[in-house]
Amino acid sequence: MKPSLQLRVSQSLTMTPQLQQAIRLLQLSSIELQTEIQDALESNMMLEVDEGESEADAGELNGTDKQENRKEAESTDSNLNNEDIPEDLPVDSEWDDIYDGSINYAQKSDNTDFNTFENQDSAEKTLRDHLLWQLNLTPTTDIDRAIAVSIIDALDDDGYLTCSAGDILQSLGEDDSDVGLEEVEATIRLVQAMEPTGVAARDLRECLILQLAQLPEETPWVSEARELVDKHLDALAAHDFNQLTRRMKLDRKDLQKIVELIQSLNPRPGNTIQDSKTEYVIPDVYVKKKNGVWKVELNTDATPQLRINKSYAGMIRRADNSNDNNSLKAHLQEARWFIKSLQSRSETLLRVATAIVERQRAFLEYGDEAMKPLVLHDIAETLGMHESTISRVTTRKYMHTPRGIFELKYFFSSHVSTNYGGACSSTAIRALIKKLISVETPDKPLSDSKIATLLGEQGINVARRTVAKYREAMAIPPSNERKRLS
Repeated sequence: MKPSLQLRVSQSLTMTPQLQQAIRLLQLSSIELQTEIQDALESNMMLEVDEGESEADAGELNGTDKQENRKEAESTDSNLNNEDIPEDLPVDSEWDDIYDGSINYAQKSDNTDFNTFENQDSAEKTLRDHLLWQLNLTPTTDIDRAIAVSIIDALDDDGYLTCSAGDILQSLGEDDSDVGLEEVEATIRLVQAMEPTGVAARDLRECLILQLAQLPEETPWVSEARELVDKHLDALAAHDFNQLTRRMKLDRKDLQKIVELIQSLNPRPGNTIQDSKTEYVIPDVYVKKKNGVWKVELNTDATPQLRINKSYAGMIRRADNSNDNNSLKAHLQEARWFIKSLQSRSETLLRVATAIVERQRAFLEYGDEAMKPLVLHDIAETLGMHESTISRVTTRKYMHTPRGIFELKYFFSSHVSTNYGGACSSTAIRALIKKLISVETPDKPLSDSKIATLLGEQGINVARRTVAKYREAMAIPPSNERKRLS
């Protein structure tokens, strides 16, 4: 085979650093984007926040600040001159003996509700810390305290004891060989007497009994509730109310009052103590209806407006090839690309959100039941973009509508064919299932097969297993667990 040289002309897309930056900014959430912008402001001298105020206003503001600072300085000097400060301190004394140099933050101010240290405490409160705090207030021996700490460490997030008394005894080691199971059981009862009520229980039955034991004896139906939890909890879990009425010799009306008392208890007492940080969702776009037309607007507060710093940009000299001048040019080029990438992100997000609103106007007007089927390919074909770009734009981006705040991914769903030749989205089917369950008879809830039949009467052909899948996705229990006393 004879070797030869050939010349070919072709086009290819190269992932330049600027293109990589634009793609990376496109897939960031609003909170991550703010962090990225802050890092860019700190690392690039050419970038600054465009606050929208004129230079004249800034000059007047600076002049006002200078006058106020001058007045404060004069008043501070006059106060220092009026103080009676001795020229020399005694040899055998310290400065703190004459003047109180430390600030006592623990003293109460005029506002008695304000406490400086408590205000600065941002640590999350845990169930373990809450129980250890109560243990420190309880007079116990060193051995009992060690057992109680082992019990508290063995609790899960719901407040249940995950180890047996024998396991806790073995965890103490050989140093406490004189301790027996009776002392461990007594310490378990000590922890169970702490708040929240029901903590350190071995199972649900014991947890409910502990909470019922704390109720006053004059509470209506409390004795019957204790008997039901102690002897017939399995029948209650199976919603076998006919068997409960026969065993306890009560009518359904009285049984309903007992069940309501038991349902008022907390099966997970540990959750009442666990603190979780609130996570706020910042919408990226707003959707409002003006004059009968749905308008889509970007949330300008979520993305700070940036601009080129004119002072540093004016220092660049064209004919200068020094290191300092080249560094200024590099920073200026990076700043321009960063601002351009932000503008491209905002434009793409606005286009995608507008296309989604045009497809889902029925949802905005009538709710989930009117949601239309929509996939990424539909929006990509409408806007002339790739599906991967649409996927990046709709991930962790939120839309504020009159019906609530939704992730852009929420508006995409698969479709199910109907008898009328159209299609129904899976979101609309979920809404219909939830609506049917909400109006069902309490003592005769709808089964998955019955729900599938009712949907078929509306022209939506879904199988029973599809109904079960959608029901489980909405965290709705099956029909036998939804059975209630009417």
